[in-house]
Amino acid sequence: MVELFSQVEVHPQLLIVVPALMILGNIFKKTPKVQDWMILWLLLIAGIISGIFTIGFTINGIANGIIATGAAITTHQAYKQTFFKRSDEDKKIFNKKKN
Repeated sequence: MVELFSQVEVHPQLLIVVPALMILGNIFKKTPKVQDWMILWLLLIAGIISGIFTIGFTINGIANGIIATGAAITTHQAYKQTFFKRSDEDKKIFNKKKN
């Protein structure tokens, strides 16, 4: 298993995929028929497909797609949590879960 992951290198061409996945995520978010829980999985599928097209159908290609998806989601969440305040509704939900 360790030998399998030792083949994985982050490919520089996938830096283009991260903003593309962020844009795709925003499109999904504004689409009424796509539920929020589905966005992550759709982005993961798109990331893996882009990794396969960019690098090839290898462990490295699949892993790079997953890494690109993770980078897009993490960047989006960091941006959102840094520049936008939580709504009162979000605070109420958070406080209910906390108690």
